This record gives sequence, structure tokens and C-alpha cells, in this order.
Amino acid sequence: MGDDEECVEGPCKHLDAGKYIRHGCYHLTHAMSDLVAYIDGGSLGNPGPSGIGVIIDGSTDGTIRIAKWIGRQDNNVAEYVALLEALQCALGLKAEALHVFSDSEVMVKQMSGEYSCRSPRLYSLNWICRKLARSLDFSISHVRRENNTEANSLASSAARSAGNFTN
Repeated sequence: MGDDEECVEGPCKHLDAGKYIRHGCYHLTHAMSDLVAYIDGGSLGNPGPSGIGVIIDGSTDGTIRIAKWIGRQDNNVAEYVALLEALQCALGLKAEALHVFSDSEVMVKQMSGEYSCRSPRLYSLNWICRKLARSLDFSISHVRRENNTEANSLASSAARSAGNFTN
């Protein structure tokens, strides 16, 4: 890689528009400005094998799609991990703004401050996401599940891909 290229997390792969990845590294070739993300997290059982799905639009290199297995988690943890992935990607791409759409009403209301986060297992994820979000012009909105089908499909396929490795 040249001096003007940057990498976020681990070994890098250049992502062509519309390509799917399972683990995250984003090869940067252009500065980013405003991004829009659709996110979802889910588990097969609660807890159970879990995955996240993230779609990010607005990159000069095209749409970024992420499907990642995250181990054995519950649904709420998976939703926050999907948000964390979107935030880390946006920051790695040097975005100025990120608007997130999620079908998790509880997470959206916790992130917007309408609900407090009283769960000890979610509190640290909520805190980290809020801290990262302060680095961006950040907003988050609830979207109906039927309007989030692509992120849901990515999360479901990621959860199923490693589900056969659990007891």
C-alpha cells in the first residue's frame, strides 16, 4: 500500500462496489463525507449463534456490505455490535456524518437518550457507541423490519454460517 492509503483493522482487501465481506477491513482510496447505514444484528436462539449485517451507502467506492459472525450472543448484544461496526467503519473512512437506520426500537431509543440503558451487559456497548458517535455528525432512526431486509439477510446468513460450530 502507498503512503496515502489507510487500513482499518487487520489484513486489507479492496472492496469493489456491491461486494460482500465477512470480516472487516476497508481499503481507503478517497475521503468520505456523509454516510448512511442500515444495520441489523440477530441470533439463532436467545442467546445463540449470532451475526451482524451492515450496509453503508455514500462511499465514493460504492456500497459496503458486511456480514460477520460474532459468536454466541443475545439479540440485543448483536444489535449493538452491528452499530459498533458501522461506527468504526465510518470513522475509518473518515466520514463527517453517519445516519443509521435500525429495526431495533430499544437500541435506537437508548442511543437517542429516550430510554436509559440499565442492562449491565449492554451498558458498556451503549457507552462505547455513544463515545464513537460523538466524533461524527451522528443520527439514528428506527425503521420497520420490512424496510431493513438486506441488513437482516446479511445478519441471518452470518449467524447461520457458523451456527454448526456451536454445541
